[in-house]
Amino acid sequence: MRILVDLLGYNGGRGGTETYVRELLPRLAGVMPDVEFVALTGRSGAAAVARFFPGRVDTIRWVGADRATWALGEILAVGRRARHARADLVWSPANFGPLSRGAVPRVVSIHDVIYHEVPGTGIARLPRSITASLMDRAAKTADRVLTVSDAAAAAISHHLGLAADRITVVHNGTAPSRRIADPEPALRSLGLDTERPLLLSAGNRMPHKNFAGLLAAIATIEPGLRPRTVVVGGGEHDPLDETVAALGLESDVVLPGWVSDEQLGALYAAATVYACPSLTEGFGLPVVDALGAGCLVVANDVPVLREVGGEHAFYADARSPQQFGREISRVLELEAGEREERRTAGRAWAERFTWDASALGVADVLRAAAGARHPRG
Repeated sequence: MRILVDLLGYNGGRGGTETYVRELLPRLAGVMPDVEFVALTGRSGAAAVARFFPGRVDTIRWVGADRATWALGEILAVGRRARHARADLVWSPANFGPLSRGAVPRVVSIHDVIYHEVPGTGIARLPRSITASLMDRAAKTADRVLTVSDAAAAAISHHLGLAADRITVVHNGTAPSRRIADPEPALRSLGLDTERPLLLSAGNRMPHKNFAGLLAAIATIEPGLRPRTVVVGGGEHDPLDETVAALGLESDVVLPGWVSDEQLGALYAAATVYACPSLTEGFGLPVVDALGAGCLVVANDVPVLREVGGEHAFYADARSPQQFGREISRVLELEAGEREERRTAGRAWAERFTWDASALGVADVLRAAAGARHPRG
């Protein structure tokens, strides 16, 4: 059996969907030893894909890092390359795929429908609507749709009009948390001390992440009781800089950009609270990661974060700075014994989400999709 894996959009900088393929593909090779995997990628991702992919990597040189050539590649190249490679199945794991039903069966992983739920405003609305249309078409023409949470499956069914029996949920996994015995050297490299409770949050600066809402919540806490807040991500010119200044939080908030794995591990080890103010997510991996690292988690009260955090996270409406700020303050004031009980239970909960289990679930879907269109005797 041969599976063509559509990695045209892979460039090493697209966050969660790329973590998904990096974690799953080596494991899929282990649980599907009879399958030959062939990657199809563009020039900007070829070297990165070759480092983890368990098979041959074919490159389309005219597909770059931009979404325009990526979309053209999906339309013009994937189906033709699949036929040329004599593939039994095409798997598109990163939301996008060919827009028409081809001769080769196809599975697409749709991680979320954020472009529908948070369409953006002004000039940003048009490109987001185009992206949503491409995702919709890729999902509607696929033989099977994979997604990563029950909440995401319900949203896909609602916004795209797909029948529930065409969608299969396979939860993401999480990597075991790195134990950092002494976080202080890495914290010092970020200009941090441990004199104040530390609140951590992390992610890109897309609108649905709602970091401005988190900062507004921090501003509602009495100055002498505010945690030292670190929001990882955002790059060199962080758009949150202006929000920090407008709220007068310069002495309370650190925006370090993207950090090293060692620094992130130290931040998890030192943090009292991890805050996830996202308005919507496909899975909510940061919540699971933070619980696994032993952090107390305050998350926006939406179904997907309750699904992945269970009863082990704390929830409040992150659209209300007052409510979210009160919940952060309440968690910071917990007695030491209750904190430790919550941390222990949270770690055990997070261990339920493994990439090995994800790989087994995805393998079942890939085999079923290949066999449904071309049954083998």
